[in-house]
Amino acid sequence: MGVRQIASAVPNTATRARSVLAAAWTCGVTTDVGQDDLVGAHRVAEDGTVRIAPPPDSVLAAAVLCSPHGRPTTLLEFADAAPVPVRDRVRARLWLSGELVPDEEEMVLRPLRAVLQTRTERLGIDLDELAAAAPDPLALAEPRLLTHLAEAHPEAVEQLTLLIAPDSLHGVVRVQPLAVDRHGLTLRLERARGQADVRIPFHSPADDLTALTERMHCLLASAQAVSRRRR
Repeated sequence: MGVRQIASAVPNTATRARSVLAAAWTCGVTTDVGQDDLVGAHRVAEDGTVRIAPPPDSVLAAAVLCSPHGRPTTLLEFADAAPVPVRDRVRARLWLSGELVPDEEEMVLRPLRAVLQTRTERLGIDLDELAAAAPDPLALAEPRLLTHLAEAHPEAVEQLTLLIAPDSLHGVVRVQPLAVDRHGLTLRLERARGQADVRIPFHSPADDLTALTERMHCLLASAQAVSRRRR
């Protein structure tokens, strides 16, 4: 099991974290009172501030009542799951810890620490960099894009494997699109035992859907050229 990457630009840690925040619909909450999973109870402001409206019957609401000044120390967990069904579907986890401060009907997190756990490493994030970062421009569209690619264009996914070193494909039984961002596409190569992820870079960043369409067409044209050379 492992991750292979063709050398290319990738989103930095702060951008990756902001993308996870932007796309997450649920979050795990841990306080001194207990643990809970909240669905649709948080939002992220443009400056990256996490705001939560705790349901009245939630652990978080109880923690607010029990903590001094109504400011519970809290750990929030956000999971980044691949939209296409694959093994080990969680691509990353983001943890934010700090104090929740009342603000009208919401609680605002004042973070003290931020950590991003990927499949290969655990990375601390500078809080100023996290506040200044923006999500990847494709983050919110990614689930729809990857699902469409996997379901409507499996032949294109198969064709893109021509851009991968042949020795990386030994024993592969299925290929699925795992992730896409402005810098490239990542494919999941599944074997009978284990899997590997391969990143295929774009020739330049794609900052909107029009640009992404052009980059994908370029990748497919490159794959077709490889096929012709091999024949």
